[in-house]
Amino acid sequence: MATKRVILDNDFGQIIIRTRRTARNITMRTKPDGLHVTTPPRSLTSKVLEVIDKFRPSLLENWTKVVPKKFDFDFRIEAPCFRLSLASSRLKCFTLKHTEENTILYCPKQVDFASEATQKLIRNAIIRALKKAASSYLPTLLEALSERYGLPFNRVKITGSRSRWGSCSAIKSINLSCYLMLLPPHLMDYVLLHELAHTKEMNHGPKFWEILDELTEGKAKTLRAELKNFRTEF
Repeated sequence: MATKRVILDNDFGQIIIRTRRTARNITMRTKPDGLHVTTPPRSLTSKVLEVIDKFRPSLLENWTKVVPKKFDFDFRIEAPCFRLSLASSRLKCFTLKHTEENTILYCPKQVDFASEATQKLIRNAIIRALKKAASSYLPTLLEALSERYGLPFNRVKITGSRSRWGSCSAIKSINLSCYLMLLPPHLMDYVLLHELAHTKEMNHGPKFWEILDELTEGKAKTLRAELKNFRTEF
């Protein structure tokens, strides 16, 4: 059974240490909410911290890449399929304006970006904008790929999932994350083709990868690795 210890830290905010019976070594992973550490049973906290300190500089470098940046008027999203910026407004409320070129989130002129409530409000507004853009763009693209490769599906749903780019059920219903709008086109296509491949093969066995290789000109594993290492702007 896993146990959990949380230690406050000046660099990461918090270090979350989990002990697992099956663990053989100490492993560390940076996430937006802090440093996550998995240890073998009976690992002393002092020893774990010693190991962390040895790798702290490189861990901090990785953490700065995943920790959410504070929103302000300089914030931009410049993805190929989705562009968003913040602008000042005389209005007292936050307002989203969508154009063919980009989305603008108008903020009150005297907005307090230091406020956690403001940061949360802006983040939620950007997610709404992403979902709106994804609902207009992704189903059409999925339908085109479905017809091109002869892989029919039943329905598609846009979600706000941050843990999965997409999924496909046994009845060929496909879920797509709105965060796909932040990917470059070739990785976006890869995710959609991945889910369409599941309409023929539900597991990730050799047959599935054979199908996906046919759809991606033999680049399935290469694209999977690229997607795994990709970091979005938001």
